[in-house]
Amino acid sequence: MLFEPVRHEALTTEPWNTDRVAQYIDTIVADIVEHFDPESFWPRHPLDNEDGDLGQDKSLYLGAAGVLWALHYLSREGAATSALDLTNTIRRVHDSYLDAPDTGSVVPSYFLGEVGVLLVLWRLTHDSRAANRLEELIRDNIPNPANEALWAAPGTMVGALHMHAWTGETRWLRLFLENVDQLWDTWRPSRHAECYLWTQNLYGSVVDLLGAGHGFAGNVYPLLRGADWLDEDRRGVLYARCIETLMATVSRQDGCANWPQSVGPPRPGRTNMLVQWCHGAPGMVTSLADLPASHSADMNSLLLEAGETIWRAGPLAKGYGLCHGTAGNGYAFLKLYRRTGDMKWLERARGFAMHAVQQRDKMHAAFGFGRYSLWTGDAGLAIYLWHCVKGADLFPSLDIL
Repeated sequence: MLFEPVRHEALTTEPWNTDRVAQYIDTIVADIVEHFDPESFWPRHPLDNEDGDLGQDKSLYLGAAGVLWALHYLSREGAATSALDLTNTIRRVHDSYLDAPDTGSVVPSYFLGEVGVLLVLWRLTHDSRAANRLEELIRDNIPNPANEALWAAPGTMVGALHMHAWTGETRWLRLFLENVDQLWDTWRPSRHAECYLWTQNLYGSVVDLLGAGHGFAGNVYPLLRGADWLDEDRRGVLYARCIETLMATVSRQDGCANWPQSVGPPRPGRTNMLVQWCHGAPGMVTSLADLPASHSADMNSLLLEAGETIWRAGPLAKGYGLCHGTAGNGYAFLKLYRRTGDMKWLERARGFAMHAVQQRDKMHAAFGFGRYSLWTGDAGLAIYLWHCVKGADLFPSLDIL
């Protein structure tokens, strides 16, 4: 079985309505602004509260930095506006992170640490001190043994790509290429499959993961994003290994395709087949969509079959967010729309958008307030809705920041 039906829901029959979706984006932004506190920013949602600590998060993934960037992006796009002082607030967020880091200690981490916060700070202020600190942190994180995107170099090197795109400074390109060398040195023949993989040392387990959150897909994403900066031989090897790994690890059935969380011994207590951004077909599509469509017919077929899996499985029952929710899965459809030009994929993305709106309404009614985060909650949903309006496929905080 390529997915577990119990983890998914039947898609809503409510049709796409551009005007309603545009108004709903305004509703989300107004709710985010209403619940802003100048000292504590936004409350942590109970569903993001695994350890019972009701503190405030500052990170790009779960906290205030991600929400502030979302408000900035939506305003820049003309999708919604807010009266919050984003510039001064992000400075306070960084100070607050250093005083009380989300994970208990100050770490580089793109998603949960200082690199993500500093990138938003630089984006909003162009502070040279933030840029210099970013360069230091990204370089220091290169040898991180986690070997995955959440904590290690495959995440923080995305920061170097963003900074190079924004500034054109060669120091960011050099830093990106230093990260590439590290990834290349640790990308080795798998003991469990006929392909090259990275081994993760993560949360007490040593495992070869495949997904966008913690494994192969998340690691090749920055390589593919920066493929133009690689020499021709290395770029060719990159494309060949990506295709080889997808083919060697895929499960296919009835015109559908999905990938397990890992090959070889799994992390204890983990379900093998998921269909969400962090593990499974959605993250494979969004992470590898930058591999040129003209390069491999087999690759194109696999990504289309992955899209069919996401569609047949239906929206995720877990929620509507980016990491493991309906919006994150919907971005795979937007990627396939850009890749193929087939309106079917945009229509499917919009169907998931209408379902995500309903999921957000139900969750808001159940708790009495929103889920104020970029990767698990309302901020990411607002951007997904906007991209469904525009037919854009830019994954928040990865493709754009």
